[in-house]
Amino acid sequence: MSANKFYDVIIIGSGPIGLACGIEAARNNLSHLILEAGALCNSVFNYPVNMTFFSTSQKLEIGDVPFVSIADKPTRREALEYYRRVKDHWKLNIKTYEQVKDVIKKGNEFLINTNKELYTSGNLIAATGFYNKPNMLNIPGEELPKVKHYYNDPHCYIDQRVAIIGSGNSAVDAALETFRKGAEVTMIIRDKKIDERVKYWVRPDIENRIKEGSVKAHFSSTVKLIREREIVIQAPEGEKIIPNDFVLAMTGYHPDYEFLKKIRIEFTNDEIMEPVYNKNNFETNVKNLFVAGVVCGGMDTSRLFIENSRSHAKVIFSYISGKDRLTSQE
Repeated sequence: MSANKFYDVIIIGSGPIGLACGIEAARNNLSHLILEAGALCNSVFNYPVNMTFFSTSQKLEIGDVPFVSIADKPTRREALEYYRRVKDHWKLNIKTYEQVKDVIKKGNEFLINTNKELYTSGNLIAATGFYNKPNMLNIPGEELPKVKHYYNDPHCYIDQRVAIIGSGNSAVDAALETFRKGAEVTMIIRDKKIDERVKYWVRPDIENRIKEGSVKAHFSSTVKLIREREIVIQAPEGEKIIPNDFVLAMTGYHPDYEFLKKIRIEFTNDEIMEPVYNKNNFETNVKNLFVAGVVCGGMDTSRLFIENSRSHAKVIFSYISGKDRLTSQE
């Protein structure tokens, strides 16, 4: 397999931060390529169909392209349309459904091997986010088809007995939406109360549904075993068996550490697993290899969002463009 055209910068990931990096490359007259394993903005695409962002549309804007939404806080559908318009406006060079398999550093260049092509680049940016890797329960029965780590559409759960594990925004949204479509909802929550970070306009709703008994909730509890027609939980009062048709494990997500290690990025420690990078320019322990976006936070996935990490792109390209310009090669 022969290498394709040399790019000044290759960006892995086409989420909002990956797009922001592509915009900065265009602004600095640097040739760029954005590689995406799934659809454009794949993480946003896989959000629940009825999801509303916590942030306002203005805080989600990139590339000086106005984000106009019907309400102050945009929906998933509006965000997908907005980022598609951003791509078209800036004429970003993106290849979707092209997964990076391996990266080799050869001198001052990177050789990037995907499932389709081989590319070379002078700089590489990992803007891979964290939403593609769910935190597993690691319990018997998790492999059953009825167990889902992503929640999409409440229509699937009409008249079903649904167990929802977790109490964050994803879990609460799933609980309320499936309940309102006629599901029998039971929440299994490790903590003593609903997560403090749940959207303020949603919290009273879930708390009232639990209080009135419309949504059952087992606090300070964990799931021990999943069977075809039931789950076994450990509650403060002892072990309980609950009839069940579906399990929505809304237990969070984490960066693709296997891939990041494969491209030789080091990490701070085994607990936080934050990539080692220079806070002034986001360059990792590998020269000319940068991280951008929520991946910078490691396991602390609640620290960085689109609104407070979209600035990473400007910082990275301020550093890259200050170096000697790379000469494109055939």
